[in-house]
Amino acid sequence: MAPSLDGRRPDARAVQRRTLVVLAAAQIVGGVGVATGIAVGALLAGQLGGTAVSGLGQSALVVGSALLAIPVTRLTQARGRRQGLALGFVVGALGAMLVLAAARLGSVAMLFAGLFLFGGASTANLQARYAAVDLAEPARRGRQLSLVVWAATIGSVAGPNLAPFAVDVARRFGAVGDSGPFAVSALAFALAACGVVALLRPDPLVTARALAAGSATGTVSAPRTASTARTASAARTASATRTDGDAADADGGVDAGRPAGRGLVAALREVLAQPAARLGIAAVTVGHVVMISVMSMTPVHLDEVRHADSLRVIGLVISIHIAVMYAFSPVTGWLTDRVGRRPVILAGVALLVAGCVVAGLADHDTVGLAVGLSLIGLGWSGTMVAGSTLVSESVGMANRAAVQGLSDLVMGLGGASAAALAGVVVAWSSYATLTALTAVATVPLVAVALRPAGSTRTQVEGV
Repeated sequence: MAPSLDGRRPDARAVQRRTLVVLAAAQIVGGVGVATGIAVGALLAGQLGGTAVSGLGQSALVVGSALLAIPVTRLTQARGRRQGLALGFVVGALGAMLVLAAARLGSVAMLFAGLFLFGGASTANLQARYAAVDLAEPARRGRQLSLVVWAATIGSVAGPNLAPFAVDVARRFGAVGDSGPFAVSALAFALAACGVVALLRPDPLVTARALAAGSATGTVSAPRTASTARTASAARTASATRTDGDAADADGGVDAGRPAGRGLVAALREVLAQPAARLGIAAVTVGHVVMISVMSMTPVHLDEVRHADSLRVIGLVISIHIAVMYAFSPVTGWLTDRVGRRPVILAGVALLVAGCVVAGLADHDTVGLAVGLSLIGLGWSGTMVAGSTLVSESVGMANRAAVQGLSDLVMGLGGASAAALAGVVVAWSSYATLTALTAVATVPLVAVALRPAGSTRTQVEGV
């Protein structure tokens, strides 16, 4: 139960404001670590195992992010956001240190194991966006989720550009090759874990469950604060106007008194029953598949014409891409709330396809690749923000954390498969072929998004 005083409900808006500040700070610090590792992970795998397995380095990271979502989700479902996020960052720090050891020993297998564990920090960064909507008012869910996504911009831009400096410094202490940035990652993840444990209080998910249970049972006798009254009123309005066959209450009122199901199995059943949840998961998965495929192989593609400043050029291109992914997310969140989830998802797909075309035609031109990856970053933002918002609001409170974990699991496994195949495609054919295939991969999402809604109820949220 959420903390309360003398039977009174906690002030949801005050808790939400504190939650957003803490999550934003964790995203900045954690973003430095994740982006730093992503920038050189494929290069390090290529140096140890060759170009054909360079994509497998990114694949190991993304598989780790996907599969580690299971224990993180289970802990979140049982104990709340604070402990779940901390677990992800701690595992990521251990993975970064294992990568450093793998580079020194020249072990490809150890490198992949380290990158797998490194994915735990990526899991934590992704799960943080869901913590932003636990107590958000229905009409502001897209914007508040996008604010946490946006906070990662600072760390994600700084991370790749720290790579050359980290490599130089770490080599003085015995680091091998391009492994130095992982020392920065380990430190960043440790700081993020400590910050979440110390400051994410009260826990937003536990507080939201307590408020929902109090609404359902009527056990809270003291008057509500003005902010919680406004939140509850907005929730009733949203739940009365849902569509896409979504019968779940937006804030868990329907199932607040029902015990949570058993993990991902119960989550899968709930998703299969909700067309809106299926669309949300499809959106985040396809957007992630396209983004991971192209981004993971861009450093390798640029490295084909290696020169003295190649690492700096790679860092610049990747940092621009990641900056665009996150920096425009507040605009994406605002559009998600104003024009609807489905239109933003479709706009995101259009940008993904445009980015693939531009990047595929750019050859080794740095400007062309930066523009192409920027368009892909904008498309990812649209599918991620709108899709994640749809996932969160289309299921009830009892299994919401489990459904969110399932979404990240599917998204991560899709991205991991794409990253693994990306290296094979580039080795077999070319980077241009890869971008063409990833553009085609968006077709199923367009079909799902254009499918008529499964309900005749009015949808003021624009789903």
